[in-house]
Amino acid sequence: MTDDKDVLRDVWFGRIPTCFTLYQDEITEREAEPYYLLLPRISYLTLVTDKVKKHFQKVMRQEEVSEIWFEYEGTPLKWHYPIGLLFDLHASNTALPWSITVHFKNFPEKDLLHCHSKDVIEAHFMACIKEADALKHKSQVINEMQKKDHKQLWMGLQNDKFEQFWAINRKLMEYPPEDNGFRYIPFRIYQATTERPFIQKLFRPVASGGQLHTLGDLLRDVCPSAISSEDGEQKTQVMIHGIEPMLETPIQWLSEHMSYPDNFLHISIIPRPTD
Repeated sequence: MTDDKDVLRDVWFGRIPTCFTLYQDEITEREAEPYYLLLPRISYLTLVTDKVKKHFQKVMRQEEVSEIWFEYEGTPLKWHYPIGLLFDLHASNTALPWSITVHFKNFPEKDLLHCHSKDVIEAHFMACIKEADALKHKSQVINEMQKKDHKQLWMGLQNDKFEQFWAINRKLMEYPPEDNGFRYIPFRIYQATTERPFIQKLFRPVASGGQLHTLGDLLRDVCPSAISSEDGEQKTQVMIHGIEPMLETPIQWLSEHMSYPDNFLHISIIPRPTD
């Protein structure tokens, strides 16, 4: 892979200032103060909220505590989506800190998966990495790794260790020089204005004529409404890691440098602010 290490570091160390407040109907023994945290964009809510849980459980009656879950402006937040994706999709044009509501009751079974331990997150994370490598290398790279390499990827993410993670992950970002890129790009496109979970299909980083496909090419092929406008005014924003990449950016470069640790490019299509 082309080694733009500064980009990889900037993506890894992206943080969102967040204010957690307890839902007003939760029964407490004394008033619950808000809790502030810098959330790593690349991680998962249930991986980094132990302190939040402890903070609010201190004021709760133990019989009132069941599974913790989070919500933003009435929308339950999916723990199996990376934090940065959740923010870009639901809150990217709001003032910081991001205001998240904490619940301990009435788990929304229809909207959220249960997450009873970090083993569940690890299994989801590794399943995504394996799916991504199936698209990129027909699973050859991940299958040639040892179990300890898989564990190092997970521990690197869980413990926020950039070097530990990338020592292994760079192998997943390599390809034969004669190929000019991966077999297919692992990506998912999420639209804030639809109930559909996400769009995912096969897309090659290099055209049959040898030219590199761009982010614009991907969107025109998979989600044309994201970049077309009837009156010449662009109604949507295309966000990856909180920024709007230029549509001319090669999709192969984005996949190598702007993918989340699960090796997927998570692309949010959100309404452009009108003010």
